Amino acid sequence: MEDVLEVYQRPYDPKRPQVCLDELSKQLVAEVRKPLPVLPGQTIRYDAEYVRNGVCSVFMCYEPLAGRRHVTVSDQRRRIDWAQVVKELVDVHYPEAEAIVLVMDQLNTHSPASLYEAFAPAEAKRLTDKLEIHHTPKHGSWLNMAEIELSVLSRQCLDRRIATKEMLCQEISAWQKHRNNQVGTLDWRFTTDEARIKLKHLYPSHKE
Repeated sequence: MEDVLEVYQRPYDPKRPQVCLDELSKQLVAEVRKPLPVLPGQTIRYDAEYVRNGVCSVFMCYEPLAGRRHVTVSDQRRRIDWAQVVKELVDVHYPEAEAIVLVMDQLNTHSPASLYEAFAPAEAKRLTDKLEIHHTPKHGSWLNMAEIELSVLSRQCLDRRIATKEMLCQEISAWQKHRNNQVGTLDWRFTTDEARIKLKHLYPSHKE
């Protein structure tokens, strides 16, 4: 926990951007019948019948000090999918960075081993050397700011039936553009000193 909180206290450095990464699954659901028009003052209503169109994975990459979000939609949630997201971070979004300071939870796919499963050894080593990885503690994924952004995305954009991957990508792209332009940075205030007070029960006790 203190390791992650120390990362959040570092000043902005474009050569070493801080990026929080997390993901969730989204069930694709299509309507069986065309929904009735919604009248003013009414909430949207869905038919009890629907068609399942599979599941997509939504990867959130959030750079809190720059207020930038990069959201990627994948067909699955495998090691290879995570590796492709990392490659995009390194080669597309931060090609000039000396290293990407990457904060993630301890999911088994969040490891350089996934890069070696997805790419040839030389390419996997190149990508690994670009990462400075910091994992949130077990049961402490709330320390990952990307989880906060995924929560907002879920409430504002994914809280309804979306039938296809194409529609999902369009909706997320519009949300990402709006949030990057209108919201920007996240004001993180939880520090190590506060953690030692508010979460004192998590620390070992020492007798004088």
